[in-house]
Amino acid sequence: MSFEKGKQPLLPQAAGRSRCKYVLVIHGGAGTMSREKSTNAQLKTYHDGLRVALKAGYRVLKDGGEAMDAAVAAVAALEDNIVFNAGKGAVFNVAGKNELEASIMLSKPPASHPHIPSSRRGFGLTLLTHIRNPSKLVRELYLSPSAAPHAFLSGENAENIAESLGITLVDPAYFYSQARWKEHRRGLGLPDTPYPPGTHESEGEIKQNSSLAFLEALDMYPTGTVGAVALDIRGCICVVTSTGGRTNKLVGRIGDTPVMSAGYWAEEWGTKSGWLKKTWNTITGKKIHTRMAVGISGTGDGDYFIRQATASTIARRVQLLGEPIATAAQVAVETLRRDGGVGGVIVLNSEGNVATPLNCEGMYRGLIREDGVPKTAIFNDEVLE
Repeated sequence: MSFEKGKQPLLPQAAGRSRCKYVLVIHGGAGTMSREKSTNAQLKTYHDGLRVALKAGYRVLKDGGEAMDAAVAAVAALEDNIVFNAGKGAVFNVAGKNELEASIMLSKPPASHPHIPSSRRGFGLTLLTHIRNPSKLVRELYLSPSAAPHAFLSGENAENIAESLGITLVDPAYFYSQARWKEHRRGLGLPDTPYPPGTHESEGEIKQNSSLAFLEALDMYPTGTVGAVALDIRGCICVVTSTGGRTNKLVGRIGDTPVMSAGYWAEEWGTKSGWLKKTWNTITGKKIHTRMAVGISGTGDGDYFIRQATASTIARRVQLLGEPIATAAQVAVETLRRDGGVGGVIVLNSEGNVATPLNCEGMYRGLIREDGVPKTAIFNDEVLE
């Protein structure tokens, strides 16, 4: 079944349960953009693309929808935007092919699908070549434990299951973009031509997307991922990530995006407070949280995220050491930098706190809260809030 057809009716808030303030934070890649080489047209294009994604997810959350559906809506908007390295406009591997990856993880099962066991946690996909929106497919597979009982699938069989669920496959030529093809060819020391089959300039990108056909990418030779972390009114956090990987990667290379604990993580746990803290919270009127949750999505040099299990390490520092998410996330990106890895992370907890640290010149990122005002940033000296 398709994402649209499988969409569940919105659920009322359970009686007697406090309502969480919904939040959505996104990223569109990190590590290889340059302020000095950027143009106003490029910057506007990326900011506009981030805002479209934020508004897509916000519409779901505003209507009381699931964090899962909000995160997928945001990521799908980025996948459909040719300037980001996911879906259409994804980078090419060394053989001139697009191999896409995606993942999803929830802090607890979605309220609209109570049959999903809490132990299922999430799902990863890699080596996709015919899926227009990998984020929508990974959602469907997470919600279909009978069709996909595992935590990770790849390639042709994943796409066969997609067809059985009613998802239409696309020709690989769909993912082509002129800018990414030039990066691929020039990175190998080759001329721009020949172009891939079915994507000749007279019938390919110009016809499909005339407004962006000749726009040079701001992030040359990207290694980044697009992703979203959403918190809904029921306190569920969902992480969704999607990527084309890194330019001229080896055929069959698997990055951090589909690897649970490396490029993505979401978790919920119980908390305990002593009598003194409980008394103080009662006196001051501070809300007492008996459950906490966190979601993390990373972008950058995925090999380093895998080696350091970056996403789950952040969660462990928050849960076991009691560190604020900003501290835990900053330590993680600095650890990446120390070992030679470039990138950033977005982190969101169940209290609505957000952290978006990076260790490089830029990371496309955005945030939207209940007021509906989308905030976006690109370079490392720009603040979201």
